Amino acid sequence: MNVLPARIPLLLICAALLASAAQRAPRKTAADPARRWLASLTPAERVAQLVMAPFYGDAPNPKSPEYKALASLVAEERIGGLIVLNRVRDGVVERADPYQMAAFLNRMQRLARVPLIVGGDFERGASMRMTSTAPFPHAMAYAAAGDLEAVRRLGRATAREARAMGVHWVFAPVADVNNNPDNPIINIRSFGEDPARVAAFVRAFIEGAHADPAARVLVTVKHFPGHGDTAIDSHIGLGVVEAERARLDAVELAPFRAAIEAGVDAIMTAHLAVPALEPERIPATVSRRIMTGLLRGELGFRGLLTTDAMDMQGLAQMFPPGEAAVRALEAGNDLLLIPQDARAAIRGVLEAVRAGRLKQERIDRSVLKILEAKVRLGLHRQRLVRIEDIPDALLDPEDLADAARTAARALTLVKNEGGIFPLKEAEKSCWFLLPGSRFSTQGLELRAMLRARGVREIALLDPELPEAEFAAQAERAARCGQPVLAAYVTASAYRGHVDLAGNYPAFVRKILALGKPVILIAFGNPYLLRTYPEAAAYLAAFSTARPSEQAAVKAAFGEIPVTGRLPVSIPGLAPAGFGIMIDTPE
Repeated sequence: MNVLPARIPLLLICAALLASAAQRAPRKTAADPARRWLASLTPAERVAQLVMAPFYGDAPNPKSPEYKALASLVAEERIGGLIVLNRVRDGVVERADPYQMAAFLNRMQRLARVPLIVGGDFERGASMRMTSTAPFPHAMAYAAAGDLEAVRRLGRATAREARAMGVHWVFAPVADVNNNPDNPIINIRSFGEDPARVAAFVRAFIEGAHADPAARVLVTVKHFPGHGDTAIDSHIGLGVVEAERARLDAVELAPFRAAIEAGVDAIMTAHLAVPALEPERIPATVSRRIMTGLLRGELGFRGLLTTDAMDMQGLAQMFPPGEAAVRALEAGNDLLLIPQDARAAIRGVLEAVRAGRLKQERIDRSVLKILEAKVRLGLHRQRLVRIEDIPDALLDPEDLADAARTAARALTLVKNEGGIFPLKEAEKSCWFLLPGSRFSTQGLELRAMLRARGVREIALLDPELPEAEFAAQAERAARCGQPVLAAYVTASAYRGHVDLAGNYPAFVRKILALGKPVILIAFGNPYLLRTYPEAAAYLAAFSTARPSEQAAVKAAFGEIPVTGRLPVSIPGLAPAGFGIMIDTPE
């Protein structure tokens, strides 16, 4: 007898019950690995997960003290992450090799029970920290070029380069509105002084960096609530932004609001005081009013909050490492970036928990957010770098062309008395190249391009040369047909100013006093004309990157047009948006 028809209703009922049970059962989510990691960690290891320690991107010998120190933090303390920095020797910035860094990171990842999250300040692509990467110009060059699509491509390229070499957390873009010409640490790292334009460029970078799911990174805007209107480098001391709340809302906070709307993953704090937001003279980093009340409460940000480097004097001179860490967490931060002493920071937080000053639930909340970020980045599936795949992501011809195109479009002619730019008789010109330090590589590309064009009078100088040498160079300038000064000045940590280095200022004044029309090219700080207004012609490149050098030479020889516009005003000399247009000859 055929009984199948009688069984059909029963089967349907069973299927319905199973479906209902499946709907009621908790589904596995991407957070499951994060919660499993959290459950496996001791209280000390949970605090350690909030710490990101510095390394220099090389591959030290495992027997070396440097390697042992980092391996101990990873394997014994179980810190949550590492951040790649540049070494500076004799005033020269040393960038890391991607392959060495990847090999080192693979070793560290194998030592870590929970995958490490790796960060990098890749503000102009990975080239800010790494060799063998596309040499993108600084942020202000993109604003001078006026190209939002180029910034989106920069964001996408940055994410691709970062993930290829094992970096997951990009501490960029800079969302500061540089409305103080004397700012010694932001300057060309900012997109400019117009908050709406800065906001648009910040949004474009975030969109680009998030565009490729295969190269997922965390994107971070900095430095909240805005570091553009201070004349003190927070690496050296505590800056103060004196603006009223209404101005802060209209200017400083605008790019951060745009970033939050664009889905930015993280926001970095600033070690500066803002009396309108926090009456106590303390850094925003340790202000609950700013980090939780304003950023979480008013602005509604729900992502990750990270301190700026905690070894910077704007914070470190006020609090020892343990106290600084506790205060940063009390304020609402999730990540403790580069504590002065990682172990002391961990001990300080543990003691605060034991004393009841911090609750374990507060620590766990931040730890879980960081662990969940690691899961979103796919680190629970793949934590090691595929070294053989690195070449696929670096030095992409399209990236190189994009960097060159942006550098050329950024060139802005601010002054041109007598129409001396571009050069009329290039063979009679004499060039004085002023790199930032004795051992810098700045100027080498420029010199090579000039030589290729037949220029014979080229002096690559050193800011520490004796007075007699500078006097001899001034005599050369007096004899030549057209003196050209190429000055390299960028915002640098612990420098405290953005003027020419060493003995250069006196030398430049000697050249300007010769009575000849002088061309001044600023690779970097666009405000240099304020100090040397006697220059007859002034070209701003907004970057020291190699494409900016190449573009400036081409423009000086009339090979490319000059079409950039100032993203900042030069007080008393030129308003924002100004630029003298130069066409190439027919």
